[in-house]
Amino acid sequence: MPGALETQSLTGVPNISPLAGKPAPKDLLVDVARLEKEYFERRPDLDDPNQLVSFGTSGHRGSPLRGTFNEAHILAITQAICEYRHKQGTNGPLYMGKDTHAVSEPAQRTALEVLAANNVDTIIQQGDSVTPTPVISRAILVYNRDRKQKDHLADGIVITPSHNPPEDGGFKYNPPNGGPADTDVTRWVENRANELLRAGNAGVKRIPFAKAIRSATTHQEDFVLPYVRDLKNVVDMDAIRGAHLRLGVDPLGGASLPYWEPINSIYGLDIVITNPIVDPTFSFMTVDHDGKIRMDCSSPYAMARLVALKDQYQVAFGNDTDADRHGIVTPVAGLMNPNHYLAVAIRYLLTHRHQWSDTVAVGKTLVSSSMIDRVVKKLGRTLREVPVGFKWFVPGLVDGSYCFGGEESAGASFLRLDGTVWTTDKDGPIMDLLAAEITARTGKNPGEHYRELTAEFGIPYYTRIDAPATPEQKAKLQKLTPDAVKESDLAGEPITAKLTKAPGNDAPIGGLKVVAESGWFAARPSGTENIYKIYAESFKSQTHLNAILSEAEEMVNNALGSSAVIPKQGVRP
Repeated sequence: MPGALETQSLTGVPNISPLAGKPAPKDLLVDVARLEKEYFERRPDLDDPNQLVSFGTSGHRGSPLRGTFNEAHILAITQAICEYRHKQGTNGPLYMGKDTHAVSEPAQRTALEVLAANNVDTIIQQGDSVTPTPVISRAILVYNRDRKQKDHLADGIVITPSHNPPEDGGFKYNPPNGGPADTDVTRWVENRANELLRAGNAGVKRIPFAKAIRSATTHQEDFVLPYVRDLKNVVDMDAIRGAHLRLGVDPLGGASLPYWEPINSIYGLDIVITNPIVDPTFSFMTVDHDGKIRMDCSSPYAMARLVALKDQYQVAFGNDTDADRHGIVTPVAGLMNPNHYLAVAIRYLLTHRHQWSDTVAVGKTLVSSSMIDRVVKKLGRTLREVPVGFKWFVPGLVDGSYCFGGEESAGASFLRLDGTVWTTDKDGPIMDLLAAEITARTGKNPGEHYRELTAEFGIPYYTRIDAPATPEQKAKLQKLTPDAVKESDLAGEPITAKLTKAPGNDAPIGGLKVVAESGWFAARPSGTENIYKIYAESFKSQTHLNAILSEAEEMVNNALGSSAVIPKQGVRP
């Protein structure tokens, strides 16, 4: 069955490149020197809306080669963040981390020049090293934990395009709640940054890097050991050590690499780092499904090397470059579909975290598998289904009313053992270590646990399809109401819900979800590309899934009053 992130063509056949799962050929490797030159020297075309600052669900992303991630952007965004935090009265330290993408280091230097010029106390990893996204989130929360007043709160910046190809860069802001900034924040920063860009960045304060790095406001600290030593408060590290598990990890050349040896040393574990290479071209990668180098730890093609080693370890795992995603590999399952592991993790946590309140809710995105719904219902717990984007879990994780937040794209976090907040951004390493804890305490790896779930609840068939859509079609899809769906059945079953708002928090989902007893589909436009996505799931069969997709085509086209979004020769059973 297709994986959660394995996109398909409109014929229902996966778009698989001949290079998928094979070592990256030299002609795919990025020219790092050219990339850095373009970062510093290329000026964005301000008449091209694609080259302006644009914050998606995970900050501003782009590439110097396309004029979408250049020094001009970072100067403007950082100045805008400085002005925003001043406007909010946020005057504590700003924790800044970066991943291993080639332009992350120059972007951090640029940002530091602006932060120092604006007298922002900035804390970076000592030794000019890298820092995972969840480490920054945790550091913000730990600093702010006992500060009742709004004065002197910390916030953060993470410079990463996540699992994107090597030529890309990314820049995201985490406010004092430690999680991804909400749209009201990113809209303000985006608008102000574009004002600055259009004025030639004349309003940007900046000092030379040599002065900025020695500034009294620039502090270099170790982020590694505080995070590693705190892990025992969120994962049962004693159980993992006591089980003497043979574990493997592939950091995919990312920011989690410096953390695994200290984890081994401090907790006495046996985690083998199967790939210790850091290379900004990511030449060690196997190619993703579409023929691109992408450090996606939920892709069996990108994770092919670790999957090939699955029988050498009781559990193995990988992370993307900023370590906010996880990929779990077991001997029985290979690389687990992210939806499958989320369901296993939730069942385990709800039955093994005895200090957690019985009233805490599980958060999931509305395009995640309904296997999660069935697990949570069986345990008599509360499920909160929210729109796509980890930011929707932040308030519940902060106040402890959500014990877990997870999304279908292999991102999740959960509470500390005592039921208080750990991170409000996705944390790949704790999801990795949880797989080891599950194996240690139950004697069965997560792949075996998932087999138990399918024996009890049935086998879900899940897929995602990308279809072309114009900006006008995307805008229309975002504004649909339930009344736009006139049909009463989905693939032979009565429709039980037509949703344009998430049931967990009544927030607009930016699209449509249609639900029946044994299956559902959701359609939503991409925030960054001229495509829209259909997610679908059946608890009956692949044939039933194909029927859902076929009818999704008709329903969406009918609701939009157009046949241009999905061609009529789309998915067929």
